[in-house]
Amino acid sequence: MQKKRQGFTLIEIMVVIVIMGIMAALVVPRVMGSTDQARTAAAKADIQSVMTALKLYKLDNIRYPTQQQGLDALVNKPSVAPIPNNYKAGGYLEKLPKDPWGNDYQYQNPGKHGEVDVFSYGPDGATSSGTDGQAVIGSWQ
Repeated sequence: MQKKRQGFTLIEIMVVIVIMGIMAALVVPRVMGSTDQARTAAAKADIQSVMTALKLYKLDNIRYPTQQQGLDALVNKPSVAPIPNNYKAGGYLEKLPKDPWGNDYQYQNPGKHGEVDVFSYGPDGATSSGTDGQAVIGSWQ
């Protein structure tokens, strides 16, 4: 009568670990690159939504919110002059989105690239050039 063999040998376990390591080395860089691309695409979509809300604000009120009023004017009626006369009840956005890195979107009136600019500093959230080759993501792109 033969004894039943139970479990795996050390060599079998090591082979599986090596194969998993090779697969991880090939797959992880591709997945990480996709995450950055997805965040950039999400930022561009958010910026387009904010720009659409700004255009609706301008249609109703003849001008964009001032620099001092900022993007908050799309959610709450400004209390700083010039007070809009035809402000849409409920605002133009339900709430201001944060960029995919958790930072506020920036607003510039007058803009450097258009009448107004809306942009994100990207992953570093602090500079105009970004880090690791990341550039500013803006409404002019």
